[in-house]
Order: sequence, then structure tokens, then C-alpha cells
Amino acid sequence: MKPTTIPRTNALRALEAAGVAHEARCYDYAEHGGTEQAARELGLDHHATIKTIILEDERKAPFVCLMHGDCEISTKNLARARGCKSVATCAPATADRHSGYHVGGTSPFGTRKRMTVYVQKTIYDIPEIYINAGHRGILVAMKSADIDRALPGLTVPVDVAIPGQ
Repeated sequence: MKPTTIPRTNALRALEAAGVAHEARCYDYAEHGGTEQAARELGLDHHATIKTIILEDERKAPFVCLMHGDCEISTKNLARARGCKSVATCAPATADRHSGYHVGGTSPFGTRKRMTVYVQKTIYDIPEIYINAGHRGILVAMKSADIDRALPGLTVPVDVAIPGQ
């Protein structure tokens, strides 16, 4: 269901506090619809619609990965980039606990825990991206260059994309 008003989420507060220009866009959220549904409903390029995934390494240390909506993460390459043996996506309840958001509405901005954010390098090549605003059914349009501004000292560019979906 599409939000009728845009709630002031921690993600939106974090973007405002960082002085990042952004525009919230609402769509009808559907369980398991993901970035593909959001892109289709809003008429966006699926590649520019960025998913936020909460992962853990073998020590259960949480972190975030930002990936193109039409790509998957190579957990093997991500573990290598992180300097650990293995990584895996968190169970939904665990991801919710780490981020403070519900899966399907997870944003890298304004998370409950301060976590390192691994950003697929090619995301920075897209002038405008669309990423979750901290609530199911709401994306924010923003400049990809502003990711680092909104997440000072937390971002690590990586090359861990696997095309397809």
C-alpha cells in the first residue's frame, strides 16, 4: 500500500542533517516486490534503484552493502574485501535489530547501529540514484556522489556485483 503521507524517518532526518538534497517518492509496497517493483511503479531504471542489504561476517559483526537493484552480491568477493572468511545476509529479525528499519524499508542512512557501508563502485557512475528512505513504499532520489556525504567515514567502494536478476 502506498503511503498517503511521507513519514519523517531517521533516514530522511539523516539526509537533512547532512545537507543532502533529496526527493521522496512513494509507491505501492508489496512483500517480496523489491527494487524491481519499485522501479516499475515509479518508472525508474532498475539499475539505478539501489538495494540496501544488512549482512554479518563470521564474527556476527553487522555491516551494510549497497547494490544495484538488477544485480546480486558476490558474498565471496565481499568477504575478501572485508578481510574475513565469510559473510551472509542477516535473517530479517536480525537485520531489523541492527538497522532499526523493517526489511523492505531498510535504508543505509540513520541506522540504529553505526555500520560500515560497502558501496558497489559502479553506483557512483549513476548521477541520480533511488534508495530506500527508511519506510516500506518510499524511495529517495538523490545524487550518488552524496552517499559519502550522508555517511561520512563509513563508506567503502567495492566491486562485488554479479549481473542478473
